Amino acid sequence: MQTKQRKRWKISTVILLILFIVISIFALFPLVAITLASFKPSKEILRFGLNLSLQPEVLSFDNYAFIFSGASEYFIWYKNSILITIISTILCLLLSCMVGYGLAVYDFKFKNLIFGMVLVVMMVPVEIIMLPLYKLTMNLGLMDTLIGAFLPFIVAPIPIFFFRQYAAGLPRDLLDAARVDGSTELGIFFKVMMPLMAPAFSSMAILQALASWNNFLWPLIVLKSSDKLTLPIGLSTLLTPYGNNYDVLIAGSVLAIIPILIVFIFFQRYFIEGMTAGGVKG
Repeated sequence: MQTKQRKRWKISTVILLILFIVISIFALFPLVAITLASFKPSKEILRFGLNLSLQPEVLSFDNYAFIFSGASEYFIWYKNSILITIISTILCLLLSCMVGYGLAVYDFKFKNLIFGMVLVVMMVPVEIIMLPLYKLTMNLGLMDTLIGAFLPFIVAPIPIFFFRQYAAGLPRDLLDAARVDGSTELGIFFKVMMPLMAPAFSSMAILQALASWNNFLWPLIVLKSSDKLTLPIGLSTLLTPYGNNYDVLIAGSVLAIIPILIVFIFFQRYFIEGMTAGGVKG
């Protein structure tokens, strides 16, 4: 019986391995195709589209040379996106974690009502609240500023819900022990609970950084000056009725993948653990 079970286990493992390899190939195809296209001139891309064909006679570094030459404002957009992503991700993780932690650990009046409101906001599309957010940003004098591009989203319902679920599963004995030792509530949060929530922070850091980096609609509404644009908006300006610079656009898109790839590699160790624990605890 054990021999048959081992054979079945080996066969199922091989089948799963082959399945994952096939899925990985399909997942990597767009990335490889767009990387190859970044070395081709625009006319080749328009003629043949994205493909895996290697044509040494048409491949060159001209697209990247144009970007690095400073002829466009690409790296200004790049810097703006990095600043917005870093600041908004850090603030969103910190503030959302504090709200979620408070909803999970403390008992106070209207606690369930507040949590219910968080759940309701999760189900409201962002486009519905664009107009009031626009009016609020205008009244605060934050139009065409980098702060206005991320300020309305530094406390988000999904991270609040996630941190609340994760914090609900943390041992309460640590809270009591820290209080006996004379630690303040802020001290307990920063010194005791936050280290225990490292997997949750890693998971949310990847998701929030990705959302902030790729955010297009709200910065498009708020930002007007060319030197204030983020990378997605700046790249979209390369496509105009007077000329479609697909070659430069694709090369810029390839470089835009690098920061998110670095974030994922840095935090992926805790990503699965944090997503699993946050989904089942509480």
